[in-house]
Amino acid sequence: MSYQGQLQNRVKAYRLQRGWSQEELAQQAGISRAAVSAIEVQRLVPSVAAAIALATVFVCRVEDLFDTPSSDGHEPMWAWPPTQETCRYWHARVGSRHIHFPVESTVAGVIPHDGIFENRSLKPSTEALPEYTLVMASCDPAAGLLASEFARTSGFRLLVLHRSSRQALDLLRRGMVDVAGIHLATKKKEAGNAIAAKSVLGTGYALLKVATWQEGLAIGSRVSASSIQSLLRSGLRWVGREVGSGARQCQDELLQDRPQPRRSAKDHRGVAEAIRCGWADVGVCVRLACEEAGLRFLKIRDEVYDFCFATGLESDPRLRALIQVVRSSNFRKCVSELPGYDCRSGGDMFPIA
Repeated sequence: MSYQGQLQNRVKAYRLQRGWSQEELAQQAGISRAAVSAIEVQRLVPSVAAAIALATVFVCRVEDLFDTPSSDGHEPMWAWPPTQETCRYWHARVGSRHIHFPVESTVAGVIPHDGIFENRSLKPSTEALPEYTLVMASCDPAAGLLASEFARTSGFRLLVLHRSSRQALDLLRRGMVDVAGIHLATKKKEAGNAIAAKSVLGTGYALLKVATWQEGLAIGSRVSASSIQSLLRSGLRWVGREVGSGARQCQDELLQDRPQPRRSAKDHRGVAEAIRCGWADVGVCVRLACEEAGLRFLKIRDEVYDFCFATGLESDPRLRALIQVVRSSNFRKCVSELPGYDCRSGGDMFPIA
């Protein structure tokens, strides 16, 4: 080892994320505690053998732990351009790329940001590691439960971006997320998710079954109609969903050649909120969002909700942790107690052929 302060390193951040002392890390990596201390404060540049040992312990790449300082004017990689000159951001490693995401509303609520982008510069706010964040695109209104259990059991962070099924698949195709949550299949047509995923992604991907949930009509309190046909004949105000969502698929099957709703909501809770506030009378959403808003629910179908990911990600500890959560009895019990959810067959995984 040589005494040169040329490298920036994330050894301390990785160690603290695991909850280890310097002595515990030293024992696992086969180096001295003094060396760990000197490396963390950048008084010591590790040898190749020591760097490999540390990366092996943390199950990451050497370049994830050590890199050279960025040059002035280096532009960060954004998933999509920030809409404001100053914004909060999240930072995650997706595949081999470090990507920055402008903070937005998520289905899991407010997620702490990693820094501020201001004057064309990134200003980190925490020591959060991008390698400890798994990025998902999904419209599941219960995703907050998954994120909470994922963090509790693994120490990783799950960032759930709010997107429809088709939007989620497109982000996965572009390498902007690790996992896409999709519900374009029904219990009668269970191949729907695989067909949709293959049409967007091709092969080299797999599906992990999470749950089935009930999709149907949320109905306002002032509506007396109680059957699908009576609702369709009543000239009610509908709130729609965007093309590419599972709810829109269900909506199109119901309305067929009838005029599409003039206004659309971006998610299940948006549909329920529009009806609860009296802006619409009826719309398609999952039962959970409907009952949360205190509305009547008329079931249309059971949909299959799957996670889609690249098969090359299967060895990633973050994905392995996600699979373990989905298969855990605690998570399955919690989700199965939600209105309209059934996790009894959750955890099955198969490749997209």
